This record gives sequence, C-alpha cells and structure tokens, in this order.
Amino acid sequence: MKTTVAAIDFGTSKIVTLVAENSGSRRCDIVGAGIAPYDGFLEDGWNNPEAVNDAIEASIKEAQSTTRKKIQEINVGVPGAFTRVYETVVQIDLNGTRARVKPEHIKKLFQKAHDEVSIMGIVIHSSPAWFMVDDGKKTLEPVGLEGKSIKAMISFVIANQFFIDDVSNRLQELQISVNGFYSTATGEAMLYLPEEDRDHTAALIDIGYLNTEVMIVEGDAMIYHHNIDNGGGYIAADLAQGLDISLSSAEQIKRQYVYGITTVNTTYEVASPDGQKPLSFEREKVAEIVEARVDEIAEEIKAVIDDSGVNLGEWSNVYLTGGGLAFNRGGREYLAGKLGLPVRDIPKRTAKLNSHAYSSSLGLMNLIIDTMQQQEDSKSPVLKFIKSKLFGIMDY
Repeated sequence: MKTTVAAIDFGTSKIVTLVAENSGSRRCDIVGAGIAPYDGFLEDGWNNPEAVNDAIEASIKEAQSTTRKKIQEINVGVPGAFTRVYETVVQIDLNGTRARVKPEHIKKLFQKAHDEVSIMGIVIHSSPAWFMVDDGKKTLEPVGLEGKSIKAMISFVIANQFFIDDVSNRLQELQISVNGFYSTATGEAMLYLPEEDRDHTAALIDIGYLNTEVMIVEGDAMIYHHNIDNGGGYIAADLAQGLDISLSSAEQIKRQYVYGITTVNTTYEVASPDGQKPLSFEREKVAEIVEARVDEIAEEIKAVIDDSGVNLGEWSNVYLTGGGLAFNRGGREYLAGKLGLPVRDIPKRTAKLNSHAYSSSLGLMNLIIDTMQQQEDSKSPVLKFIKSKLFGIMDY
C-alpha cells in the first residue's frame, strides 16, 4: 500500500514543497515538487514577512499541479537557523550479575538525557551518537551486550517557538494541517554523510544563499550545529556593488566564476542595461571581489569548527553542498585550501533533483519517511531509539 507524504522546506532563497510516495519497501519516490522564490530569513526572522504566505501557497500549488492531488496535510522542516543542538552524556547501571542491555535500558537513557538537558523550546529530534557498555567500544547496537553499566551520548534538536507558531498559523490560513516538525539539518546531514564517515565523526557544510550551516555528526546524531549569516548571495551583492551592475547580472558572473584556474574565462560578460554591447569584466577584477568574500566565509567556517570542541581528526571527512559555492568549478578545492581540510562532494541520492540546491529538501523528506517507518515498526520497538539510518535511493 502506497503512502503519500508532503513536506515543505524553507531555504534562504526559496521554499520547496516535495510530495513522495512510499510503498513500504526501502524505496521512496518523489512524485511532485513545487519551488517558489522568496526573500528568505535570518536568525531574527523573515526578511519580508508579508510575502511569506504567497510563497508558501505558490510552492504548494505547484507541487499539487504536478501530482494532481490536493495537499491537506504537510510535514514542516525547521531550518537550522531556528534550531539549537544540545548533546549530553548519561549513564545508568544494569542490575544483575550477568545483566544484558534491554530496550527499556535505552528508553531510560533517553529519558535521563532529556531530564538533564535544559530545554528551552520544542524537541523535534533526538538520537544517539554512541552507546558504551562498561568501558567497551562505542556502538549503535548495544541491546544484548553484557555488562554492569551503559553510557550514551545523546543529541537533541530544539526548535524555536516563533518558527513553530508562525508557520503553523500561516499553513492554517491556507487550510493545511501540520503533521509534524522535523530538523532539516539533521535530515540533510544523515542523508549525505556516509555511515562509515559518521563513525569517525564527519562534517557537512551547506553554503546557501543567505547563510552557511556547519553540521558535525557522530554516529546517528548531529552533535554540533552552527549557522553563519553569510553565503552565496553576499558574493553576488559584492559583485553588484563592485562592478556597478544589477544583482541578476552579478548572479550570472558568480555562477560562471571558476576558482583556481586562470587560463580560462579570462573575461566575464553580462548584458548591458541598454541592451547594446555586453559589459565585459576582466577575471582579475572579478576574482578580487569574489575571493575576498569566499575567504571571509571560509574564515568563519574554520572559526566555527575550531570553536566547536569537536576534534575532526585525519579520519574525519568534510563534505560541501548548497547553492552558494558547490556549483562552481574549483569551488570545493578552493574552500579546502582555505580550511586546511580535504573537502568532498556529497554523494548523489537522486536520479533527478540531484542539484546541491535541493539537498536540504531531499534530506528532510528522507528523514520524514524514515521516522514514519520507525514508528510503524512494531517488530523492533527499540529501533526508533537507537537507529536514525536513512535508506534508499529517491527518484523523481
């Protein structure tokens, strides 16, 4: 039996609505999508609150037209800018001389962690980075292991009350009910950071239009998240000001710019305001503007990683996504040089919609489907506590 699921993702330059069908197998098919540009947000709220409803409605209507189904219920992704991540280490004793870990022990650990974390907001996600029985090895599958005590690092994602209330009210005005709120950053990180990399701690950097998110994951948990108010839109704005051109023309140059290769694209051309001879700019001038902003973003990312308290060792991998830099030839390598860390491209998870611009939307949908399957899995009640592994290849 197929289940239809709708999700809405709020980016800093566009709102994306996805509709997926899940057949109950390990496969999720994206059957519709709606994309609406808008002015986005910063950490203190919407940049243009009056226009948000129109963008939401446009995105949902486009998704409905591609599926020919009316969306009456929807799952909402909470952007990283409106969340906080808390992680804590808790421990309980296992009673008995030859005690083994049971599902109820996992539940007690989560409850103890919840009680110990000072929560100022709504918990929308909780997951383990690891479990450890006595002083043994870290594991994500502790049930059945024998020991005297069990310890765990557990992470919580807390949503901002403003975002929850504001979006709920906006969707209610459109007569659409909210099924649940989910951490967009968690979904994206879990989908695109391979499991073997997460075992060694890994980072995902999403350079978007108005912000940059740094997500650090260990095991099945996001253990650190930081939002930087700087992104690809600032590169375009700098070009517009520095070259005295329109923002749309600056965006063209930003997307065409090649990092680290000086033998190609020695000039960049855009249409002139009068429609006559195109405006031409030497690479040297463009590079001076573009790379100054990217250097600033890289410095902020490096400072965030250094201040995170998380050690990204030689076995830790860093991945790049988002529409701000990942599209550009040489962009990933340029960022790696500035960070002093190897930076990889994210793996492709879709046949279509595989652009870096949609990685957060696809991660969100995958997290929703995975959560639904965990909740329905009556054969393994502890699964929803100790697993957050995302599955499948999504097609559209």
